[in-house]
Amino acid sequence: MQAIHLKQPGGLDHLTLADIAAPAEPGPGEIRVRLHASSLNFHDYAVAAGMIPTEENRIPMSDGAGIVEAVGEGVSDFAVGDAVVSTFFPGWLEGPARVADFRTTPGDGVEGYAREQVVAPVTSFTHQPDGYSHAESATLTTAGLTAWRALVVDGGIKAGDTVLVLGTGGVSIFALQFAQMMGARVIATSSSDEKLERLKELGAEHVINYKTTPEWGKAVLELTNGEGVDHVVEVGGPGTLPQSIDAVKIGGHIALIG
Repeated sequence: MQAIHLKQPGGLDHLTLADIAAPAEPGPGEIRVRLHASSLNFHDYAVAAGMIPTEENRIPMSDGAGIVEAVGEGVSDFAVGDAVVSTFFPGWLEGPARVADFRTTPGDGVEGYAREQVVAPVTSFTHQPDGYSHAESATLTTAGLTAWRALVVDGGIKAGDTVLVLGTGGVSIFALQFAQMMGARVIATSSSDEKLERLKELGAEHVINYKTTPEWGKAVLELTNGEGVDHVVEVGGPGTLPQSIDAVKIGGHIALIG
């Protein structure tokens, strides 16, 4: 079968297509999945670009979706033909955070899903939502769940809240949609006027071009009558955090992501 390998020290010109041995039959507690789709997240780019060190010949891509081809002994949660999607932290499937690094994350600490087939423990996959395509499902477990945890699990979002999302990456787009679906107002930023128009089409009530308005934290305060927002989905890091702090209300919630 074919897979993509990342040569060190990383960089997009160090990605190579290789023929590797197909996986064997799954052992006890394992399933074999034929992969049909992956989604590209910034984490995947950071690994491929060499920003996050990994091992020689690492197979990249942290999200993969496909069809179960075989199940091992003792597997009861999956059957041949099931549509499945990977888990970002195979050892953390519920409850509070118990993982502090990416040593078990596919495409980073372990082999990822830029390949045709994989045999993995059952905790490495979960069922796709009904009606979703493989491509749609592959977007959920990195970007989708991150946005959900930021706003719902940790943020306790409720109808009437105001949410600030930064940029147009996967986490921010999911957060915008989740917030709107739960009855919150959304303010969104981007450096592209074209993307700002798209954000308004997706439901953002107000948009700010952070290139033409570098003090966008103050602009957010003006849009909220001096109060600030209830939630900030902060994906920019040190370069944007001061403005996010300016934009959040007293007692508000900033989800630091990255």
